[in-house]
Amino acid sequence: MSKIVLKARDLDGYLSPADKEIIKAMDGKYEEALGVCSILSQAEGENSINMAKERLIVLYSEMGEMMQEITQKEPQIHVYSFETPQMSHGEASRLIAKLRNPGTENPEFVYYTQRAYELLFNLAFGGANNKNKNHIFVKTPVDIPVQNYAVHKIPDIDERVNNSVMCVMLRAALLPSMIVSKEIQEYSSNNYITPFALFRISRDDTKSEHNMAYTLDLDKSYFDLDLLQGKDLVFADPMNATGGSLVTIVKYLQDKGIKPRSIKFFNIISVLKGSLRIVRALENVEVFTLWMDPSLNSKAYILPGLGDAGDRINGMDRKEYHRNMIQLIADYGAGIASLYRSQLREIEDTVLGR
Repeated sequence: MSKIVLKARDLDGYLSPADKEIIKAMDGKYEEALGVCSILSQAEGENSINMAKERLIVLYSEMGEMMQEITQKEPQIHVYSFETPQMSHGEASRLIAKLRNPGTENPEFVYYTQRAYELLFNLAFGGANNKNKNHIFVKTPVDIPVQNYAVHKIPDIDERVNNSVMCVMLRAALLPSMIVSKEIQEYSSNNYITPFALFRISRDDTKSEHNMAYTLDLDKSYFDLDLLQGKDLVFADPMNATGGSLVTIVKYLQDKGIKPRSIKFFNIISVLKGSLRIVRALENVEVFTLWMDPSLNSKAYILPGLGDAGDRINGMDRKEYHRNMIQLIADYGAGIASLYRSQLREIEDTVLGR
């Protein structure tokens, strides 16, 4: 079979009755927020606008507290703004605000995406719980009175990353995956460059959230099953809406006898429902997200969300011209190609060497 399909009802089957009640309560709270959004968009006069804004502040605070209380009971779900010191929250909040803004164009959107994944990587690997350190010795450009060297301490993450494979859920996930692979390379003491596994996964956007279908196209995917056995699989996708794409890929691998040592999923924004589905459906998985959004609309788009992250990172394909992986990489330009040259070489070898 060249295509593997997972349906929304299969995903919902992983949720417990308690999970469904939590999601229902969160959706109800966001419905109230949508009502205020409607008022705000039509409000005239400073007093009316300020009243709507104040009500929206209260509702988002309430939803944030609800999500924090829920995720504190889920050790596999890590939310940056819930697990880091208060002083760090402003940076994450401002970053997310820039990514949400429709006026943030491609170069700036890519820049903030890179920053987001640096914060997420630190959450997963460089936190206060990591007491072991490595040292980097740097030969500096200063050679008077003698050649100068500097010493820098970094977290020792070799044991946690030197078994990892970067798994790309194509299109929107390509650049984020390269960013995370680059972070692994920079933090490893042996300059470890992750192998890549590339999956062509898509969802049927003509369907609603409740009857959505997720299709893994094996003919347009590039991976070696033998290289995934016992590995630490790392996925990076800007948005985790329903969790369907990740669950489809991992369940396929498990059906083929692959037993990952661990699975890590990095998202800029994740929805509560999608995060819960993933940790209920999969073993040895952790979700790391910079920001958690409360709800989905009927088309399974994140609310309030930030639009189509893939199009905002990669640019839109012309209707008559759909770029393949190599063409997409070429369109990133010289700056990205230079910065992520080791990752691009691995990806090209994976695609062209199949």
